[in-house]
Amino acid sequence: MEEYAYVLDYLPQGAAKVGYDRREPLCYALGDSEFKLFELVAKRGATINFGDRIYIGKDASKRTAVDHVKRRIPVEELTSTGSSELEYAVEAAVKAQDARFIRFYNEAGPVSLRKHLLEELPGLGKKSMEAILEERKKGPFKDFADMEARVPSVKNPDKLIAARILLEINDPNRKRYLFTNR
Repeated sequence: MEEYAYVLDYLPQGAAKVGYDRREPLCYALGDSEFKLFELVAKRGATINFGDRIYIGKDASKRTAVDHVKRRIPVEELTSTGSSELEYAVEAAVKAQDARFIRFYNEAGPVSLRKHLLEELPGLGKKSMEAILEERKKGPFKDFADMEARVPSVKNPDKLIAARILLEINDPNRKRYLFTNR
C-alpha cells in the first residue's frame, strides 16, 4: 500500500474531458514504494508543486494536499507533463530510499544458470556484474557513493535502478518485475 507519492502533474481546474460543472482539482502522482501511478483529487486551495512528496495514505488527518485517491492509472493516461516528470520522480524516489536499493545490489542472486538478477538492470553487462560480485565479497556496499568508489566501471548505480523502474512502469508485459508491483 502506498503511503506517499511524488506529484507528476497538477490540474487545479480539473481535466478538460469532464464537464465544467463536474470538474475537481486533479493531481497525477507516482507512489514512492511500489511505483504505482495514481489520479488524485486535490483539496481546493491546496498548494501543490511538481516533485512534491505528499501523503496519500488512509489517515485522512495527515492528508494536507489530497482529498482522496480517485483511481490507479496506466502510464498511457498520464498527461504530457506527467510523462515528462516521471523520470525525475523515479530518480528522486530511488535517491530517497538508497538503503533499499543498495540492499538489492548487495543481495541480488542468480536467476538461472546463465543469468544473474543484476543483468536485468539496463546498461549493466556481464563484466560490470562480475565486478560488483567481486567487490561485494569483500563486504557489503554502504551506499551508492561507496559502490561507485569500489566499482569504477559502474557509474551512477542509482540511475541504473531508476532506468529499470521506468522500464517496468512503461512495459506492462515484462517477464520479471524487480521493483514495481503489478
